[in-house]
Amino acid sequence: MNLVPMADILQDAHQKTYAVGGFNINNMEFLQGIMMGAEELNSPVILQASEGAIRYIGMDYVMQMVEAATKNTEIPVALHLDHGSDFESIMKCIRAGFSSVMIDASKLPFAENIALTKKVVEAAHNVGVSVEAELGTIGGTEDDHTVAEKDAMYTDPDQAKEFIEATGVDALAIAIGTAHGVYEGEPELDFERLDKIKKLIEMPVVLHGASGISAADLKTGVKYGVNKVNVNTDFQQVFTAKVKEIFTEKPKLYDPRKYCGPGREAIAAKVKEKIKILGSDNQAW
Repeated sequence: MNLVPMADILQDAHQKTYAVGGFNINNMEFLQGIMMGAEELNSPVILQASEGAIRYIGMDYVMQMVEAATKNTEIPVALHLDHGSDFESIMKCIRAGFSSVMIDASKLPFAENIALTKKVVEAAHNVGVSVEAELGTIGGTEDDHTVAEKDAMYTDPDQAKEFIEATGVDALAIAIGTAHGVYEGEPELDFERLDKIKKLIEMPVVLHGASGISAADLKTGVKYGVNKVNVNTDFQQVFTAKVKEIFTEKPKLYDPRKYCGPGREAIAAKVKEKIKILGSDNQAW
């Protein structure tokens, strides 16, 4: 399997001021659509699997599908655990062959977040695996984890600097006004906060909850230093919309290839759209 550490991909993005998509796998069609779009535009890509997706697909299936998708590719690909909740689940992914993991201890007090993140970093770095962590709390729903809007907290720039110096993480997910899932209103992103954080930590910054964020805001985020942008809901929506469209036109259709195939194509088109917005097209080395 030709996977690379996510840190290698993001350091290039950090140095050249562009962002790479962290695109979530939900099934085989999602994986195929993501790879089709990324390969067509010669873009590096970060394939992400959440704990919920791993439970749904099965770890062995995840690894075998990713191996099939990457064995002949010429673009840099990382396989990343999205929102790892504890040390044990992260170790399972590392042992399985993930090249990157995320420890999301943002719900813990600051000192405890540092302690758990540092423990993960030490274990992962020993075997060449990259680590993403989160500081600040992003609202919305990600798999089984929901954060109410009133409980969401923006990332403090000074704490961000202290956090990365104490943990040695490769990338930091920050909260500047995005949310997981579907937005109920127009999100307002705190770009001034992003700018302060980026200048203080001078390392790859991650934006979660990017589905539903306008192209203009995403481009502004990249301008101010975002290097990884997570997208999942947008792909789920275009896939489902295409399947619904097909069943409206052909209600008696029963062959899954006749609707999953077009759904896959819809994902590939949306992947290309995101890649162009983030500026990672033709950045594969």
